[in-house]
Amino acid sequence: MSSGGGRDAQLKHTGLRPGWTTGACATAATTAAYTALLAGDFPDPVTITLPKGGTPSFALAAESLAGGAAMAGIVKDAGDDPDVTHGALVRATVRLLPPGAGVVFKAGPGVGTVTLPGLPLEVGEPAINPVPRQMMREHVARVAAAHGGTGDVEITVSVDHGEELARSTWNPRIGILGGLSILGTTGIVVPYSCSAWIDSIRRGVDVARAGGLTHVAGCTGSTSERTVTELYELPEIALLDMGDFAGAVLKYVRQHPVDRLTLCGGFAKLSKLAAGHLDLHSARSQVDKPFLADLARAAGASEPLAAEIAGANTGLAALRLCEAAGVPLGDAVAARARDEALAVLRGAPVTVDVVCIDRAGTVVGRSAPKGP
Repeated sequence: MSSGGGRDAQLKHTGLRPGWTTGACATAATTAAYTALLAGDFPDPVTITLPKGGTPSFALAAESLAGGAAMAGIVKDAGDDPDVTHGALVRATVRLLPPGAGVVFKAGPGVGTVTLPGLPLEVGEPAINPVPRQMMREHVARVAAAHGGTGDVEITVSVDHGEELARSTWNPRIGILGGLSILGTTGIVVPYSCSAWIDSIRRGVDVARAGGLTHVAGCTGSTSERTVTELYELPEIALLDMGDFAGAVLKYVRQHPVDRLTLCGGFAKLSKLAAGHLDLHSARSQVDKPFLADLARAAGASEPLAAEIAGANTGLAALRLCEAAGVPLGDAVAARARDEALAVLRGAPVTVDVVCIDRAGTVVGRSAPKGP
């Protein structure tokens, strides 16, 4: 991000201390455990490389090497964020597998299992999200290359008291049972401060305008930033890290217009904007599946399909149902979200378009640009 706004500005201007995701902790624990299996000793502290290039080090809180398996544990430090998993002990137990077996993930105690469709993991899989899995695979490959291993391992991730902690999350409601999810797309937990984040959004708009930019993009996270950059070749200072604060972007741009505003984010989050919510955080707004069913009907869905959508587990599940039936629900959500944005702009001279993506950054819905 530019120094003018977004997460970097939030941390710089508030002094809040960032922390580490469960995915980063699991990667560090996996790296230490696999190193011990191959080399006989645990690196302590253990250093990993984050997706954006940072190289934090983690002290081991637990370790064991016996019976052909190695276990390492890392205490999660969420920094100054009020994270339910702050202080939790994240463990990875690594066992060698026959050559060619690849990397196999297992859910240990305190890590959930996916039981319903609509998530980025198949039913029956451990709730270890795609980016943490990729981080662990990459670090396993590095350790294997350094110590003469094959890289074929079974990784069991567990979290002490994770099942109890998960009751304070949305996991039970979306069908992740038995514990927490191992999460994170950057490895870093950014402390959540509404006022600081909104201030950084405003600063980002000011920097873009001062730089003479006529097109800016409000993005919900790093994946949407990457997508919108690829679509429009925007410079970095045009990217506003709006997070969940769509309303903050729209209200400030209403007062400080730019010629064009693109909103880009996950389908589920932008479906909340389409339904009239300006705060997209999961604690303050939920995906309205009956609303999605109404949009799908208007886009050509049959009544049986609309009923399936209304009862879907997640917004992503509703989208996939429509994709299979050839119903452009993603485009319908993008168009409605654009119209909601224009309503908030109240006639300000700003042309708006909306891009909906899935977790991989694939565009799943897009609106035409529209002005006042």
